[in-house]
Amino acid sequence: MTNDELIWRIAGGSGDGIDSTSQNFATALMRSGLDVFTHRHYPSRIRGGHTYVEIRAAGHEVQSRGDGYNFLLALGDSFARNPQEEAYYGNEELKPLSENLDDLREGGIIVYDEGLLDAEDVAEIDLEERAEENGWHVYPVDLRGLAKEHGREVMRNTAGVGITAGLLGMELEHIEDLMDDAMSGDVFEANMEILREAHDMVDEMETNHDLRIPEGEHETEQALLSGSNAIAYGAIDAGCRFISGYPMTPWTDVFTILSQNFPDMGGVAEQVEDEIAAAALAVGASHAGAKAMSGSSGGGFALMSEPLGLAEMTETPIVLLEAMRAGPSTGMPTKPEQGDLEHVLYTSQGDSSRVVFAPGNVAEAYEQTRTAFEIAYDYQIPTIIVYDQKLSGENSNVDVEFFDREPAPDLGSTLTEEELKEAAHDASGKFERFGYGDNERGVSKRSIPGQKGGRYLATGNEHTPVGHISEDPDNRVLQMDRRLEKLEHIREDLDEGETNQTYVGPDDADYGIVTWGSSQGAVFEAVSRLNDAGHSVKAIGVSDMMPLAEDELVEFIESVDEAMVVEMNATAQFRGLIQKELGRFGEKLTSLLKYNGNPFEPAEIVEGYEVNLDGGAAEPSAQVRIEPAAGD
Repeated sequence: MTNDELIWRIAGGSGDGIDSTSQNFATALMRSGLDVFTHRHYPSRIRGGHTYVEIRAAGHEVQSRGDGYNFLLALGDSFARNPQEEAYYGNEELKPLSENLDDLREGGIIVYDEGLLDAEDVAEIDLEERAEENGWHVYPVDLRGLAKEHGREVMRNTAGVGITAGLLGMELEHIEDLMDDAMSGDVFEANMEILREAHDMVDEMETNHDLRIPEGEHETEQALLSGSNAIAYGAIDAGCRFISGYPMTPWTDVFTILSQNFPDMGGVAEQVEDEIAAAALAVGASHAGAKAMSGSSGGGFALMSEPLGLAEMTETPIVLLEAMRAGPSTGMPTKPEQGDLEHVLYTSQGDSSRVVFAPGNVAEAYEQTRTAFEIAYDYQIPTIIVYDQKLSGENSNVDVEFFDREPAPDLGSTLTEEELKEAAHDASGKFERFGYGDNERGVSKRSIPGQKGGRYLATGNEHTPVGHISEDPDNRVLQMDRRLEKLEHIREDLDEGETNQTYVGPDDADYGIVTWGSSQGAVFEAVSRLNDAGHSVKAIGVSDMMPLAEDELVEFIESVDEAMVVEMNATAQFRGLIQKELGRFGEKLTSLLKYNGNPFEPAEIVEGYEVNLDGGAAEPSAQVRIEPAAGD
């Protein structure tokens, strides 16, 4: 066991305050000078069911969850349906302890609440024997009793944090400051007493572990954000002031954040009866002149296919979010998967004209949300941000100065009334909103309802320049070509600007790893380990899904002897997109796939690389699958 990093896992039942407790502890670790990265695992239940949050903290940069963990705080599930071993789902009360042991590193620490988990239950999982085999240091503490002594049972989380800090040699200053910010009165006093007493209890305990809090220092002020925070704040800074939606995990986080903030900034948030209404309402708000957003997850986004097609046909700018989760159908609602890529690229009717971004970390989520609004309103085209439960809920620290930039409320290619006087109108006086004779980059500038001289028809049917329904073949080809032309110019704009793709590793590496979205961090850490071990590997994290970053992908893949595509789905969707769009590289690309509901750990990617380099002579030991290149 080393003090290079702490990977702390707090486990309990849904409703036990695991998420809020971990958020505060992660913030305290960040304020102490450490880089932090969190990972959430929770069931699709309101109350009860094994849940945990993992916090990885180190004095150096961390980009992903680690390989296993080294400190377990097992609170037990106080909302368990049935604490009996023979129950259908087993002893749920014990699962926060029993189901987390396989990932605990040798020499790790276990603190469990003996006030909830009695000796008989613990004996059933052979904890003492396993601890001896793995060199674990086990500290049973009556956290429940301590909490009840000073306040209420729910405060046992505070007791657990106090014990954690004591065992790690961590001072309480930053934890106390956070409690002071969040609480007051008797609740604050009770929690403070519990925290300090638990911390002091360690002095009376027999301890023989050597795990201590890492040391680190930040040169600049840091903020702790999730991907959902970053998307929401990116939307606000891009001028978005309307959001409509229906709750669905994990998209709900962004919806909630914006709903809480919009009333203070003149924005509007509407929860409606279903996702069809949500997307349609956002299309209407954008048509009326607002910067608008909607979104959903999986099956909810499927319902948005009709309004999405309407936005494409009427060329109404809108930003939609698709927060992926394991499918099909309801699947595993609270588990991450990158299985909706093809769904997002091709859903709706006919030939699609949309833009799709897949940010790979918190900073990219903010940046690409702003870019999504800029492109949507400049090109009058729906733009989609596709992410997943992992990026949605994971927290990491970002330099506060990163967000120090000007807001962008501009409505893009929208005409003023003065400009409308000079714009093309037909004999009836209607504005040629969809004109194909005088446009730039496929964009025919729009008017806003109520503007003098801006009257036109907006219909989901194919239409003439002023919006009247038309089935004329010549008009159809002209309108369709103009709409699709936008994608060519968007790609040119993206190529001329600062790239959305991210690279790591030496430029002249022999082997390449290609990934997208939230798998990026684990891939990048794996690449660093492989190069440190003497291999020659580089990686690209791709965000531009449509229009695809073709030139960058071609240059990257052509520069290596072999390449492996890493993604969290069973059907190699991104690899399929690359081969479809580029028309080659089938014999050069293998796939490393994971779809068990858990994100990649860096060690799994390292192992996948080594197995693949060995010609697939062995199978990876983890729950991942290698899909060989075409012809192998």
